[in-house]
Amino acid sequence: MGKIIFLDVDGTLCNEAGRVPESAKQAIIKTYENSHDFFLCTERSKAEIPEEVFNLLIRGMIGAGGGYCEVDGEIILHEVFDAIELKKIVTFLEENAVEYYLESNQGLFASKNLKQKLQSLVLNGTPKDSIEGQTKLQDITWFLDLLIEDHTQIDYEDVNKVSFVNQTVPYEKIHEKYDGEFYMLRSTVPIFGPDSGEIGIKNITKKIAIETVIQYLKKEKCDTIAFGDGHNDLSMFEAVELRIAIGNAQAVLKEAADIVTLTHDEGGIASALEELHLY
Repeated sequence: MGKIIFLDVDGTLCNEAGRVPESAKQAIIKTYENSHDFFLCTERSKAEIPEEVFNLLIRGMIGAGGGYCEVDGEIILHEVFDAIELKKIVTFLEENAVEYYLESNQGLFASKNLKQKLQSLVLNGTPKDSIEGQTKLQDITWFLDLLIEDHTQIDYEDVNKVSFVNQTVPYEKIHEKYDGEFYMLRSTVPIFGPDSGEIGIKNITKKIAIETVIQYLKKEKCDTIAFGDGHNDLSMFEAVELRIAIGNAQAVLKEAADIVTLTHDEGGIASALEELHLY
């Protein structure tokens, strides 16, 4: 019986530079050829998935932390913000000088100073024109190129999630304001800083999305496997039979895992798939 394998993206499928290790690419090909299917299961929205990842042999994706599900090119779930409430969030962030980007399947829409803020965070004092500085900036060029600064293009009725990059107010202030009304999560991107985070639609999780996909495919939980690395993957682990933490995962996820494999760059995904005789 073919397995359904859910892959978190940041820190699991992709390394810290945002690249997919060659070992993972080859293992996915071999496992797919052995009649097992892969799904992305990520906090990223579809517009934020790099071409390198989409070129993998994946059957579909869960995006926006569970707000978007696609199987064989067909959208089976898509939850979006109420446009009026979304504009209130944007106003609050701008009043508090918090940079942000709105995530939709049409693109990532950035606040006025977000690109400048991200460059500053990545450089961390390294001169921009130095060789080291240029190397650091090159690592995030792919993401900066995705950010759209023309807000006339925003469809406020098609936004999956809000991500904020924040060094101006405590995360707790934003969490307190929106927790309960929306789904709040600290950012899993280290360079964004500990006060950064995400605002998502209430009652939308990776767990619910995985269960939706399983039901759509008429599969059983016993056929499922998930790979993750962060606290936000705990809900993904709740929905699957076999839980695998990548070697660089947070301690809380390793404790919840059935298997702890090697890190992404050490070939963790390939090692686990081989040990499970999936290829």
